[in-house]
Amino acid sequence: MSSKLTPTQHTILTHALAQTQGKVLWFPDALKGGAKDKVTESLRKGGFIAQVKRETVVTKAGYEALGLKPPFIEHRAVRTRETSKQATVIAMLKRTEGATIDQICEATGWQPHTVRGAMAGALKKKLGLDIQSSKESGGDRIYKISA
Repeated sequence: MSSKLTPTQHTILTHALAQTQGKVLWFPDALKGGAKDKVTESLRKGGFIAQVKRETVVTKAGYEALGLKPPFIEHRAVRTRETSKQATVIAMLKRTEGATIDQICEATGWQPHTVRGAMAGALKKKLGLDIQSSKESGGDRIYKISA
């Protein structure tokens, strides 16, 4: 990743930082059609801009290419279906020992009523998972997904 910017790239990034809080919304009037696409793509490939949700923003590398210190630390890891709290709950319920409400609360940060609601709604009704519960005398209720 090169930190060398063309004058046009420099102008675009400088404007984004000075006028639109790091959002790439403006391009020079002389930059039209294919030329605009090429400059945008070169900024993206160079790692100077990135798509965050629905906005194109200047990245840490973009700030550094302008000789500026970024006002933020790198973005948090993007949550995916595999790293969601629902996926965490399902993985816990698939374990041979299952999981208690308290264990799921600790892993997800949810309140007990949220865990129960998620099991009844999202997991049982929407996903059709067969969740069984059992309780040893004097112990906590254990929830498991039946195989």
